[in-house]
Amino acid sequence: NAGTEADVYISVYGERGDTGSRQLLKSQKPKKFLKGQTDIFAVEAVHLGHLYKIVIGHNGLGSGNGWFLDKVVIKDPVTDLDYTFLCHRWLDQGQDGGNIARELTVTDASTFPGRQELELKREETWAAEKWKFQDGNTLQFYSRLTHGFICLSPDSRVDALGDKKNKYGKVFFTWMCA
Repeated sequence: NAGTEADVYISVYGERGDTGSRQLLKSQKPKKFLKGQTDIFAVEAVHLGHLYKIVIGHNGLGSGNGWFLDKVVIKDPVTDLDYTFLCHRWLDQGQDGGNIARELTVTDASTFPGRQELELKREETWAAEKWKFQDGNTLQFYSRLTHGFICLSPDSRVDALGDKKNKYGKVFFTWMCA
């Protein structure tokens, strides 16, 4: 009983506007919204730019109208990007809070507009900091909770007693832990 016979509607939101509410009418499958089935719909709209959320729901009519929605994937034919919206919830008046509509935000990190810049910064940071993790170096973390150092030794020993002084004389890596 995870499928639905109710009419399903979707609104797609992007940086340039939204589609308004659109009924999902014709699936590429003979019967739509069945348990365990993936349905594919074509929705015509102006290009919305990068997508950030959708609102999806149904009208609650018909027998067995409750619906368990796993996820929605929108393929943008202009940019060839896939936008994933995870749900993993019921759209049912009798279950999971009684909502028959859900607002879902994009969860696919590959669609984040600044992802390439963030990846480049990560690589630059690692290049500058990786020497600290070479064999033979002792890592020390300062804990604000214990007001002492926690040391990770090259021989895989961990001194987690939180010594109050820096017993190695030189700190290769210090991190403030709450």
